[in-house]
Amino acid sequence: MRHILIAVLALLALALATSAFAQTSDDLDAFIARHMASSGAPGLAYAFVDGESLVSDASGVMRSDENAPVTPHTLFRIGSVTKSFTALAIVQLAEAGQLTLDDEVASHLPVFETQAPITLRQLLSHTSGYSTVQGNAAASGLTLSERGVQMAQDGPAQAPGTGWTYSNANYQILGAVIEALSGQTYPDYVESNILRPAGMHDSHVLNGEPVEGLATGHQPWMFGRRPHDAHWGDRGHAPSGGIVSSAADMARYLSLMLNGKDDLVSAASKAEMVRPAGEGSPYYGLGWALDPEGGYALHTGLTPGFEAIALLEPAQQRGVVVLINASGGMGYGEVQPLLYGVTNLALGEHYEAGAGWGPRSLYLLMLLMPLVYLAASVSAWVLRDGLRAKSGIAGIFSLWFPLVMSGVLAVVLLGLLPRLFGTTLGGLALYQPDFVLLLYACVITSAIWAVLRLVIAHTGPRA
Repeated sequence: MRHILIAVLALLALALATSAFAQTSDDLDAFIARHMASSGAPGLAYAFVDGESLVSDASGVMRSDENAPVTPHTLFRIGSVTKSFTALAIVQLAEAGQLTLDDEVASHLPVFETQAPITLRQLLSHTSGYSTVQGNAAASGLTLSERGVQMAQDGPAQAPGTGWTYSNANYQILGAVIEALSGQTYPDYVESNILRPAGMHDSHVLNGEPVEGLATGHQPWMFGRRPHDAHWGDRGHAPSGGIVSSAADMARYLSLMLNGKDDLVSAASKAEMVRPAGEGSPYYGLGWALDPEGGYALHTGLTPGFEAIALLEPAQQRGVVVLINASGGMGYGEVQPLLYGVTNLALGEHYEAGAGWGPRSLYLLMLLMPLVYLAASVSAWVLRDGLRAKSGIAGIFSLWFPLVMSGVLAVVLLGLLPRLFGTTLGGLALYQPDFVLLLYACVITSAIWAVLRLVIAHTGPRA
């Protein structure tokens, strides 16, 4: 009798949870429809985990110019959410006795012996000293071993352990450690020791080869979007952002991380992964960013044409994942309201999107500047007699100063501005191709205006 009563109560609790989510799902459907239209995102999939209950759903299409629908099994690039899988692999090797988290990297990768000591924990927690720009540097065509050699030769931008800086380089080096200790490639290790045992049969690690069922990414382009087909990844970036997965598979992954059981790793190790990794990393654990006040562990992911978020609420055994086959624009076509709005609504929390006027204003400024310089060029020709009449030191200065400022503008827009985004100009072009085009347009039109003034002043009849 007691067993029957327990079973009935369990079924009643599950029914109540399902009913509550059904109500939330109605709000989610309306929210998703509204924000997909405003952002231009072609497709979205999400999953919600509550104890043993796993719910997943999807909306939209896999590619903007086709009709194939997104489903809970459609593959998306999950970007930096991959870091939690890389950290999980390191923890597995630690539990197998092949390493400790406080080992020096050089003890597993001798090429680092010439550098200041860096520990695996510092790599896991982004306190190794490698910079964001170093992590975003091109690694196409490099194996993880070769990428490790490159990072060892470059060395960290600051002394290890002296500060927190998010860098893909940390997890690329960890991928090289996984290969060195396991004797397997990073994709083979993760697929055979994490993805398949977790029942994540949709998921794969990109290695440069096409993957069937992967949605097409979409980049922002002049207030709209365009498909981005070159998304097969490369080996050098695999541990920092190379996994493709589905909402259904990610629900299984979050459920495993929340179940409090020994399976892929021990329950104690799972708990350690979502705690601060050390004094220098109060808001980052082992592959997970932390929100101590809210009690969340989460990670976002951004790759060309895709954005994702995965969130854990360990105390409540709840989790959410949202996958979108579009990356956000500079104030226009943003997808963050979709990411965070769906996440909050799935957890029963309020969400209100911000105006985003900062990046929007910057985009509009870059859009207007070329038009202003072109108008100034026309004006220079119309007022050419005045330019030709300039003389003396003041006249020479007024003629040559715009050319100097044009050079300064080129340095600022093409050199310094991309670094504010933590990348190079080429890296920024992968995520914001229209914005980079506008940067070039600003530099070119400013140079045309400055040179045209000089040509007009020194040719033709003088006043």
